[in-house]
Amino acid sequence: MESGKFTSAQLATAYRAACMGELQALKPGNVHAFADGHGMTIQDFILSADVTADMMTRADLTVGERIFYAAEATNKAVGQNTNLGVLLLCAPIIEAALHLAAGQSLARHLNQALSALTVSDAGYVAKAIVLAGPAGLGEAEQHDVHKKPDVSLLEMMRSAQDRDRIAWQYANSFQDIMEFGITRYADALVKWGNPAWSATAVYLSFLAHYPDTHIVRKYGAAFADSLRQEAAAFEQMHIAAENPKLVQKKLLDWDASLKQRGINPGTSADLTVATLLVSELL
Repeated sequence: MESGKFTSAQLATAYRAACMGELQALKPGNVHAFADGHGMTIQDFILSADVTADMMTRADLTVGERIFYAAEATNKAVGQNTNLGVLLLCAPIIEAALHLAAGQSLARHLNQALSALTVSDAGYVAKAIVLAGPAGLGEAEQHDVHKKPDVSLLEMMRSAQDRDRIAWQYANSFQDIMEFGITRYADALVKWGNPAWSATAVYLSFLAHYPDTHIVRKYGAAFADSLRQEAAAFEQMHIAAENPKLVQKKLLDWDASLKQRGINPGTSADLTVATLLVSELL
């Protein structure tokens, strides 16, 4: 019997809503309701959310098991990596929410969930990463995912935090999401009252403030930083607009330009989903 603030079914609904909310947002360079891209369609992402929602929120699975079995379900459903970053970010948040009682702090439970991660979790996540085969995955000197891990998942992520912003979240209490992302989302919602445009604001903020590590892995740090500067101009333009629809054309033009150049800021999109999930749970 589940006695916490959220049941697994409620968390599955919140997870789906976060995935769908991110897809409704115009996210230049990424797949969204306005445009497909990079050989992937919005339907691939909807299906990925549908086939992973129940697995991701099962109370009888560990964080690592959730990530691996959800990655496996995704692979069977769409045959490509549409959501590994989303799974890695959302699994600890869901674990924290499963043990939350009314009036308790999600942030505190998230820290407890991260501290409790095991070597077994690391093994399942390493298998999920190899299965998904994310772009730019090479061999690491320390804790290579192609070898069986001998440290906890938290330690594995700490060793990767300088080269991967998702790993950085594990090592730093998900600060980008718990502080930066949800504040940006709340401010934009107050300004426009529109969840989709508010999610665009979150995505552009991540892209403008942190080099996207998916881009770093594919094209190098200097290129990722030039993209960050490119994004900063669009972020300023978007957030300054009284009505974001007035800048839609410029954002869509930039979207087409990024896709033409093969640029997909996937990490910023993953951080956006996790931000929307936390916002659903607060």
